[in-house]
Parts: sequence; structure tokens; C-alpha cells
Amino acid sequence: MTTVLISGSSVAGTALAFWLREQGMTPVVVERAPALRRGGQAVDVRGAALTVLRRMGLEAPARALKNESTGMNMLDGDGNEVMRSEEFALSSGQVDSEDIEILREDLVDLVHARLDGVEHLFGDSISGLREEADGVLVEFEHSAPRRFDLVVGADGLHSNTRRLVFGPEADHIHHLGTYLSVFSQENFLGMDRWQTWINDGRDGGAVMTVRENRELRIFLGFAADPIDYDYRDVEAQKRLVAEHLSGLGWEVPNLIERMWTAEDFYFDSMAQIKMESWSRGRTVLLGDAAHCAAPLSGQGTSLALVGAYVLALELGRSADHAEAFVRYEKRMRPFVEANQELALIDRQTVDPEESTRRLDAVKNLIALDAVG
Repeated sequence: MTTVLISGSSVAGTALAFWLREQGMTPVVVERAPALRRGGQAVDVRGAALTVLRRMGLEAPARALKNESTGMNMLDGDGNEVMRSEEFALSSGQVDSEDIEILREDLVDLVHARLDGVEHLFGDSISGLREEADGVLVEFEHSAPRRFDLVVGADGLHSNTRRLVFGPEADHIHHLGTYLSVFSQENFLGMDRWQTWINDGRDGGAVMTVRENRELRIFLGFAADPIDYDYRDVEAQKRLVAEHLSGLGWEVPNLIERMWTAEDFYFDSMAQIKMESWSRGRTVLLGDAAHCAAPLSGQGTSLALVGAYVLALELGRSADHAEAFVRYEKRMRPFVEANQELALIDRQTVDPEESTRRLDAVKNLIALDAVG
């Protein structure tokens, strides 16, 4: 049986492990964190990704955990309301939407529950890769070296696998001029299936209810040229958020105060990954590691689910991994490029109805082409 090491246990990595086992292969997942990562934003599953979720037998369980919003309002930087709608929300959480908005951690949990027997190496990461004629010798930070037939980097925007095989991150990353933080709090605002967005024309954020109004997911972001910071230094990242958003009104000072004690704080640049090829030898990249579209696209999770399905399917169809990698990339590139363009479209407008119209146009273009 073909052995495949997958670096990363988020949506892309767990979904790939599911589909590789369906193809009769033996996946092993290595994850730097000591357990499945918690927190993160509510993610959208739509179009082709819904088809993949349905084929995994997870559509109904995911819909049972769907986040719902009955509407939204938008505030200026001082906290004055400039728009309110009880028929529209900027995310996919509308009550009557066919799309599924679900917390990232809940989606990962659903897929991971289907991986009984799949070996996981938590609290470890790849430190070296040496390709040989019959496989890849992998060195780990903690575990003993092992040989695998193939290696898949599904380890996100700052992919360690990509760095080891394809070179420095700077060669592939394209900064979009924005930084975003996400964290959770109890619903201290008493919001009911609602989203509130605040923006001063440059910086801003959003608050939305999740888990049947018991919790809030809080987003705080700011515009800036690339900043040199340690993406593992959480306290430094919180200071950056506080410095850039301290002048906003409404509840933002309170949100910043609560940010300091948030245990699931996440912060990163809004950036895209663009590469001429996603594979080299016996190593291939998947999801954000290969082609991050940025959260601004709202399609990162859909790309991860569809990419995992297509990659596993192509590997199952061919005994030649190189041929499978070529077909995987040929099928996925149009889908990826359309979604990366979507992130750029959404940045050019603050009109939610126009954003939705353009989103629908792209959805029609890419709906099922990649899945087939």
C-alpha cells in the first residue's frame, strides 16, 4: 500500500487523509501542535466543496452545526450605524442559504472523527526531506526518521514543507496589504444571530454570534505594508492589533481588552501563495500551502476540500505519482485562479450586495468543473 505523509491536520490535511484511505492508501499525519488546533474563523463550504462534503457523508452533520445569521449592520469608525439589513449578511450564515458556514474547528472535528486508525504524530514536524529512488526519507524534529512513498504539504500559508522543498516563503507569497486577527469570547454583547461590522475606511473588524449565540467570533484587522514580525509570538501580534485599532469607537476598546486574555487568538497577514508548480519529485502541496487565496476570498476551505478530493482521486487512478500530480494541478488551477481573483474583487468594494453579485458570478464559473 502506498504510504503518504501529510504535514498539517487542518481541513486540507484531514480531508486528504480521509480520501487517501478511501483509495486504499496509508496516510500518516504529522502536526506541529500537540492536538487538533482550536479556534479560527467561521468558514464557508459552497459550490463544488458541498459536493465533496456530501460524498464524504458529512453534509448533514455539517448542516447541524451550521452558523446562522438573521442580518447585519455596518458602523463607521466612530460607531455610528451606516447600514442595517435583516435580509443580508456578509458571511454565508444566512438562515436560508444553501451554503454552509461552520466553525473551522467543528469541520475539522467532523472529518477527523472518520479517521479511526490513521496514525497521527502530534507535537512534531518535518525537519528534513531526502528523496530517494523508491521514496522520501523524512527526518522529524522528535520522531525517528521514516521512509514514505509520497509527502504532502498541507501545512498552510507558512508551509514548512514548501520551504524545505521549494525554497523561501518570500519567493511565493504576495501580500494583500491587510492583517487580520480572530479570537473567541462569550456573548457578552447579548447579540442574537447577528453580525456587526465596523470600518473607518482603512481599519476595522466584525463581531458575529456562533454556537447558538453562546459565543462570539471577533475579527480585528488593519491595513499595512508588510510587517517583520514573529508569527509565533502571540503577545507581539496582540500589541500590533492594539496599536492599530485603538482609535476605533463602538465596542472596539472593550474587544481589544478582552483580546489580551483570549486563548485561541490567531493573527496573520492577508496574502496569497502563487507558484509555477505545486509538486517536485515525490512531494506535492495542497490547500493554502500551494495556493492560499486569503480569507478575503471566503473560499480557502472550499479549495482545501476540493483539492484533497482531486489529489486523492488522481493518485488512486495512476501508479505513476508524477502523472497524478500533473492531472491534479491541471484540474485545480482554473478553480484556484478564479478564487484568488475573488479575493481581489472583494477588496475593491465595500458594497455588500455588489460583493455578493460578484461572488455568485464566480461560483457559477467554478461550480463543479474541478470535482467532475
